[in-house]
This record gives sequence, C-alpha cells and structure tokens, in this order.
Amino acid sequence: MNFDIADASLAPEGKLRIEWAEQQMPVLRQIRERFAGEQPLKGQRLAACLHVTTETANLMRTLKAGGAEVALCASNPLSTQDDTAASLVEDYGVPVYAICGEDRDTYYAHLNAVLDMKPTITMDDGADLVSTIHSERTDLIEHIVGGTEETTTGVIRLRSMATTGELLYPIIAVNDASTKHLFDNRFGTGQSTIDGIIRATNILLAGRTVVVCGFGMCGRGVAMRARGMGAKVVICEVDALPALEAAMEGYDVMPIAQAARIGDVFVTVTGDTSVIRGEHIATMKDGAILANSGHFDVEISLGELCEMATGPRRVRPSLDEFTLGDGRRIYVLGEGRLVNLAAAEGHPASVMDMSFANQALCSEFIASSPKLALDVHTVPDQIDTHVAELKLASMGIEIDELTDEQKAYLSSWRQGT
Repeated sequence: MNFDIADASLAPEGKLRIEWAEQQMPVLRQIRERFAGEQPLKGQRLAACLHVTTETANLMRTLKAGGAEVALCASNPLSTQDDTAASLVEDYGVPVYAICGEDRDTYYAHLNAVLDMKPTITMDDGADLVSTIHSERTDLIEHIVGGTEETTTGVIRLRSMATTGELLYPIIAVNDASTKHLFDNRFGTGQSTIDGIIRATNILLAGRTVVVCGFGMCGRGVAMRARGMGAKVVICEVDALPALEAAMEGYDVMPIAQAARIGDVFVTVTGDTSVIRGEHIATMKDGAILANSGHFDVEISLGELCEMATGPRRVRPSLDEFTLGDGRRIYVLGEGRLVNLAAAEGHPASVMDMSFANQALCSEFIASSPKLALDVHTVPDQIDTHVAELKLASMGIEIDELTDEQKAYLSSWRQGT
C-alpha cells in the first residue's frame, strides 16, 4: 500500500480519537453495518479529497466496509490530523496522502497520487479533485460514473463548470442536503469557528464587536454563537435578503468599510475572494483579529496586508502578528485558512454524522443508479429524509405521523372555509 503521512508512530493516539468520534456518529455506524452485509460499493474505486479528521476516518471505514477501494488526500494543507492519518494507514489499511502543513506542491502531488487509482467515484471538499481531473487528468473521466461535493465553495465552482458546459461527469451536491447545510454549516461551523478563535487567542468574546462577513448558513451559525458568548455582532452582506433577515434577527448590518472601523474580531464565511481588503485593514483598530472560515484562503487579502505591514511574527500557535507603519497591530489566525480546522479540530462528530451519512448514501446511489445526467444534482429527497429519521432515532426522539384524514385534507383542494 502506498501512502504519504507525517509519522506512523502516531497511529495509537489516532485510533483512540477515531473510536471516540465513532461513539458520536451513530447514523454512520448503522450505515456501515448495513454496508458490510450488502457490499453496495463492491467494485468501485473511490478517491476522496476531504479534511483528514477523525470524522472522515469513520467515513472511510464505512466506504471500505461497503466494498469500495478507497484512497484519501487532504482538501486543505492545514486541516490534516497527523495521528488520524497514521491510524487510517496502520490500523484500517486506507492509503492516505496528507501531512499537516504540507506546501502547495505536496498538496497537489497528493491529489494526483489519489487519482492514480483511476477512480470510478470522486468525493470532494472544495472541488480541487474535480478541477485537477478536468484540467490535468482528463484521461480518467472515462472511468468515472459520478462524484459528490461536500462544501459550499465546491458547489459554487462545480455549478460554474456546469453552466459553462465544462463539467464532464455528474456530481451530487451533498452540501445542499437539508441534513447537511442546515446543521453542519450552521451548528458545526458556528461552534467550531468560535472554538478555533478562542484556542488561537484565548480572548474573551463578551463585550467585543464581532464582524461576520456573510450571512449564509455558516454565517448564521457564527453570528449566533458569538452573540451567545456575549459579543456584539455586526453582519456584512451583499445580498439584500440575508441582510434583511440579519436585521430582523437584531444584528447590526452595515458595509465592511464601515464595520472595519469598529470591529474587534472579523470572520469571513462567504465562499468569495477579497472580502477583507487593504482599504479595510487600513482603518482597523490596533489589535484587530482576522479569521476566515470559508474553504479557501482568499477571503482575507493577505497579500495586501503583507505589503502594508511588517511581519508576520508568530506570537502563539496559529496566531500571526502584522505591524502597520503607524504601529497598529493586526492579527491573522491560521494563516487565513479555515480557522476551525487550522486552529481547532473542525466540526463536532455528532453533526458530521449527518453530513458523512449523506456522503456514504450518495456514493451508494451513484453506484447503483443508471447513468446520471451531466449536471450538479441535489441529494435525493429519500436520502435526506432517511438521514433525518436515523438521526432522530439515535437521539431517542419520536415524531407524529399524519392520520388518513390529514393526508386526505392535504391532498385535496375542495375543503375550504
């Protein structure tokens, strides 16, 4: 088995943490038990580009139990848990190509190493695997029956490819499943982003002004948790509808140029580039903290900051200080990469349980379906509902069922006032 990891001796520690995460992932565990008996992925070669975490490890175990040949690389240079990577290789026989802190060349070498298996299914978080196939490894497309995409940024890229006619095999947008983005994006990103900020800085959020750029599901989660910690929260948006919703929920809403002057902590969660630029940094307070929780490190214009300031000076793990010409200090967390993974451990396992249940079931759907149309597809409703039902059952929660009378009422237009 080929692999490239930091240190195989970390495997025992990684195995313990994988087992702990498994306890918090009852839905995925049920799917793995069924997969082991039915082998719905037998004969499939599955290349995955995901954050190499304990939760991902349990997804790899599930896919392998289902009969798939799997290989895994990192979807972000700073998100790999080296002990998890070691355990996947040593204890579970999964080829892993991921080292925390790997440079750009190594990152893409790892993507290509995973693609050397000639996958029939791809599983992506950010669409780097898909874009590499389409730009450099087009010879692989004939083998691929479909793929899945985990995150908002990746779905944006893939829908752009589909619109321009450049997407060459079908993708299921796992991110858009209700049991993914309503929970993972909101509750997972909300908690883990605040966790990353606090681990990196040890600041008190109560009484500070936290500026959240973007009020999608991720932004909603960050804003909700920051307010719960006692912060005053400001929302910056470009879309009128979420901006209006934020205002109706009691948040201050204003342009980033205005918020830059009053914020203490800034969090970008937009999926777009150059959200916080030099012109904004130039007006920030001494000690302003910049964090990104979008997938790529493009939301904060670090190049402009480097041109404006001396530094960086590493003052704490995952915390870099930049000094402007007038002496003001600006702090950047996790090198501008995903702060919840660069400075913390990412989403809690119990919320990733639903996200990765969707990944596993969508892989089964791709393997068992007739050829899907060339497009970015939504997750089938039956999968989304099944994941929700399994999660509720695992929590010991029961819900009502419609009576025959209620079903008849909802299906008829004749009964009125």
